[in-house]
Amino acid sequence: MEFEAVIGLEIHIELNCATKMFCDCPNRPGDEPNLNTCPTCLWLPGAMPRLSEQALEKAALLCLGLGAELQPRSAFDQKVYYYPDLPKGYQLSQAHLPLSRGGGLDIIDENGAAKRMRIHHIHMEEDVAKLVHEMEGRVPVSLVDFNRAGTPLVEIVTEPDLRTPYEAMEFLKALRTQVRSVGSSECNLENGTMRADANISIRPRGTTQMSTKVEVKNMNSIRHVGDAIAYEISRQTAAVQAGEAVLLHTRLWDPDKKVTLPMRAKFEGPCVPDPCVPVLELSEEWIETMRARLPEMPSVKAGRFSRRYGLTDDEALSLIADPEVARYFEVVAEEGVAPRTVMHWLITQLVPAVKERRQELAGSRVTPARFAALLRMLAKDEINASAAREVLVSMFDSNEAPEAIVGVRGFEQISDLDALDALIDKVIGEQPGAVADFRGGEEKALGFLVGRVMRASGGKANPKVIRGLLADRLGEAKP
Repeated sequence: MEFEAVIGLEIHIELNCATKMFCDCPNRPGDEPNLNTCPTCLWLPGAMPRLSEQALEKAALLCLGLGAELQPRSAFDQKVYYYPDLPKGYQLSQAHLPLSRGGGLDIIDENGAAKRMRIHHIHMEEDVAKLVHEMEGRVPVSLVDFNRAGTPLVEIVTEPDLRTPYEAMEFLKALRTQVRSVGSSECNLENGTMRADANISIRPRGTTQMSTKVEVKNMNSIRHVGDAIAYEISRQTAAVQAGEAVLLHTRLWDPDKKVTLPMRAKFEGPCVPDPCVPVLELSEEWIETMRARLPEMPSVKAGRFSRRYGLTDDEALSLIADPEVARYFEVVAEEGVAPRTVMHWLITQLVPAVKERRQELAGSRVTPARFAALLRMLAKDEINASAAREVLVSMFDSNEAPEAIVGVRGFEQISDLDALDALIDKVIGEQPGAVADFRGGEEKALGFLVGRVMRASGGKANPKVIRGLLADRLGEAKP
């Protein structure tokens, strides 16, 4: 029997608010443990939660950006759990009346077809504390860091529309781009500002039955989400084919062993209305005010980039995936630099260099104006690509103009024909074997000779001019 998977995702996204959801403690989970706490997020008796207006606004923008419908009334419940990272015994969440319903995103599946992935609802909730497991000698101990307790979250619950690991990964990529665009979160699985759980079941292909699902957690990259789903589909398929029942439970993804492992039985505690947080009533006027704050959305921006800058769809999508990169590109492209040159150097050189230094693109010394100046020198053949890469590295440590760095470091490109002819004569005399190979029809020998001339020039020669001169010189000498 042939099976197909039925997959739904539950995605927790940490909102980038200045404070926690129900108190004024700083929202900085990376600080020293238990530094950002108060009676409310420590859940001391008598402390009263107060909902952050900024958290509500950022959550509303996120919902609208995903095409969801904000509900006129939403409310918080006490969602009961009995875990040590939740000592008050419940989590404030919107189990019964979520902030929004509906919405969704379009993806392209493995066959190149557009497919709509629907969202069931989006609700707000507070994050729990963080458990830290250590050893004291031979004794294992678990410590609790309350910095994360009360961090504002939204949980996005999809419909079970996904069928393959590829679709799940594409949905998460599209979701990340969309949420980043509205400015509500950085959506980074690696540092925990986005966490995805997958509910996976299998059924005979062509049927509509809903089988027992298994929830998989602990996936801290989009690739891990795909790998975990693929493994779980294979595991459940083998179990069913062997006549075994698939049991409702939660599993953990082990990225080292590349397997899912049993974690615990599925526990659904009661949810009761919370009496301390008032019901949220959103007027049509307030909702329209939020809608007016939405920026240009990714699909619209990608289309504009393709039309205005002559980029392919894939090139435009690679740029708009990060709003900061898209803004930087547009500023540099408007400085008179060829858009495709800007895109290539931004994606392959500048962005990796910024990440390597753990900086932000907008805050680095390589401003759009300085980057544009560097690329203009490259376009005018004043420097070659190798020199441009070295100048770019220097720009991170200096506020000097790229032109000044080129002058001080002696990176000016040699394009003088007499000087290049002398270098070519020298290399031809030193490399008779390569010359013979080229004349014998081996085109790659020309690249070797170009490299030798570049080395002889100290990397300052113009490689395009060298290639043309070498080809002419050796072509003329053919018998």
